[in-house]
Amino acid sequence: MVWRPYVSFNIWSQFESAVGQEHWHCDMKRGFVRARKKEPSVKALLEQDTTAQHIGLLAQRGVWEFHQDIELLQIVDGVERVVDKLKLSQESAEIQQRVIQILKNYYEKPILLGKDIIKLSRGDEGIPEPLLIQQGNYFLNLFAAIDCIFREQDGTLHILDFKTGKSDFDRRQALVYLLAANYLFPQQKAVASFYNLENRKSSELITAKNAQLNAIRDQLVRIAQEHQKELRLYKQNPGEFAQLFPPNPGYQCYNCQFNSICKFSVSEMSA
Repeated sequence: MVWRPYVSFNIWSQFESAVGQEHWHCDMKRGFVRARKKEPSVKALLEQDTTAQHIGLLAQRGVWEFHQDIELLQIVDGVERVVDKLKLSQESAEIQQRVIQILKNYYEKPILLGKDIIKLSRGDEGIPEPLLIQQGNYFLNLFAAIDCIFREQDGTLHILDFKTGKSDFDRRQALVYLLAANYLFPQQKAVASFYNLENRKSSELITAKNAQLNAIRDQLVRIAQEHQKELRLYKQNPGEFAQLFPPNPGYQCYNCQFNSICKFSVSEMSA
């Protein structure tokens, strides 16, 4: 495969926080994830899902299991059977409790039941195939791990992203997915929305015109270029890690997966 600059919503969110979340944003976290990910201590941490990430993956897998066998949504012990398939007995008490509640929520309100599902992710497929994006003579790969796509009765494609916990609905993610849909399904109308499997709240439907999608593409190109520039600068000047990826220590350090190796971490400094 030909190497190309790459981008995703995840990378974008690591560069720029959602509106109203700026005070939680830490560029150094991006530095660990992107520039130092091959270092043994960083790699070991990245290979361990956080509790929130693990719950999200199990929740996605649970929805997938229900729709692999629709009967599970109709029998009395459907939730218990999915619990067994997910091997939740091997998980911590917190994870068991939250995921079982998510499964019960979905069993009671299976929002995809009866839908014309085009794609439903199991959650553990790994990195998706990239989409080739072009802006003039500049080419890049866009990675978009979409949870679910189904077809509405009028033929509109509906991209649905599942959330858990207190995850915010970030409109930028929906717009990136709509851009991806424009490449995957050209000439087809598409909308996007979010659904929190834990509190059963839905977002409004999000749409985008061609001008908006072009603006999102341009933004992603800019992020991809900045990302590659940062990686080059770090490779040339690894001793300037803190200057290239400035820290933002604070309360957010306590929930950061890198607090054990970050010398700027509030939890590390107070230990």
